[in-house]
Amino acid sequence: MRLSATTLDGLPADVIRPAYDRASVRTGVVHLGIGAFHRAHQADVFDRALAGGDPRWGVRGVSLRSPGVRDQLATQGGLYSLVVRDGERVETRVVGAVAEVLVAPENPAAVVEALADPQTHLVTLTVTEKGYRLDPASGTLIESDPEVASDLASLVAPRTAPGFLAAGLAERHARGLGPLTVISCDNLPHNGARVKDAVLAIARRHDPALADWIEGGCAFPQTMIDRIVPATTPEDRRELAARLGVDDHGMVKTEPFTQWVIEDRFAGPRPDFEALGVQITSAVGPYEDAKLRLLNGAHSAMAYLGGLAGLRFVHQVIAEPVFAAFVERLWDEAASTLDPPAGLDLSAYRRALKARFANAALEHRTHQIAMDGSQKLPQRLLAGAAIRLDRGQPIEAVALAVAAWMRWQDGLDETGAAHVVDDPFAVEMARLVARTPDPLERAATLLSLEAVFPRRLAMDPRFTAPVIAAYVRLSQSGARAAASLVGGRA
Repeated sequence: MRLSATTLDGLPADVIRPAYDRASVRTGVVHLGIGAFHRAHQADVFDRALAGGDPRWGVRGVSLRSPGVRDQLATQGGLYSLVVRDGERVETRVVGAVAEVLVAPENPAAVVEALADPQTHLVTLTVTEKGYRLDPASGTLIESDPEVASDLASLVAPRTAPGFLAAGLAERHARGLGPLTVISCDNLPHNGARVKDAVLAIARRHDPALADWIEGGCAFPQTMIDRIVPATTPEDRRELAARLGVDDHGMVKTEPFTQWVIEDRFAGPRPDFEALGVQITSAVGPYEDAKLRLLNGAHSAMAYLGGLAGLRFVHQVIAEPVFAAFVERLWDEAASTLDPPAGLDLSAYRRALKARFANAALEHRTHQIAMDGSQKLPQRLLAGAAIRLDRGQPIEAVALAVAAWMRWQDGLDETGAAHVVDDPFAVEMARLVARTPDPLERAATLLSLEAVFPRRLAMDPRFTAPVIAAYVRLSQSGARAAASLVGGRA
């Protein structure tokens, strides 16, 4: 049997069920990119808004690629389990906020219609960094991308997230409806401004008056969002089925910690976010910088160094003293570039992050974090490195993290096990790696990737020299030895 409205009553007593009448829910949110992260975070917030008595915030999800999530949830009436794990403690909640899931390639017109629905007030996005089709270095729309080029030519059947937003807003404008608040929840610096610029670039190509309406009326607040959501495995589903007595193909797992910070910039109705634990602020940037450079930067570094050392999970990496000491050194470098907001104690934040990394119950895979590294390095590691270089400060820890990403492109870890390099530039990087067998030359060649490394860094020997040296050390001595040389220094 599957999880569904008819099987809810038979679930164990400790399972938390939707505390509202789902039939009365209105879909005020369209979410683009309905993967595990959205279901473990934003949908959880909207579910609590519904439980609090505001029926306007049901979610109409959109998959921009495959029908996988739609197929998981359709036979379950949109219901799924959110499993929160912390050591031996497990809490299971059934979330009912998702009313339906649309699959954009199957019916792009339905997605545009959802955006143009008068009940829609918010659009949220978790499409990953690469899903916005922005150049990682400049942040501008990649007009040479075939799908972007298609949306620039016609919005009859959009193909990209910015294209769907432009088409949906065009339809609202034509119908005389109000503007929308568009909330990016991805790890992009200045994510609101970048999404706005991408949408405007497409809209302006089609109708300058539409672009003016979007710019003058729609809101694109900057956000910072934080919750660790590992990929769900078949073992997770089997374990849950044994506890619940029903199968749940849409389950997601996560940690207790959750944070959402949104700039106070809205174009219309919104939930009472403050009552739901969401922070509304006039300045998101300091929160964003702290999260990107401390949490995400350390995650990427551990993924590549730990992955190269043959470690499968984050908790295994942070458990090794040599890698734990390296992370502290990386944090020392990153912390010096931050201007934390009032109330954010960086020392306490670092201690909390270390405890979150050590949560073995999550089984957060290093290979999952290693995906799409070319899209993540600029904001997670390179931005902080540029600030330190401007101040004449060394970047030994960042240099090793960057070098570990380069070594990852070989497709082999230090035990000889092969791994897939899952990255938009994987083919190009494989070509570069294959033609330059010498470690020193290979590192220098990878530094020439303009889509990853800004020219100011790629041409600065204060950056390139320590990265190349770290790459050579990794090649000769391995991840543990290279990390010990950096983490052991004062």
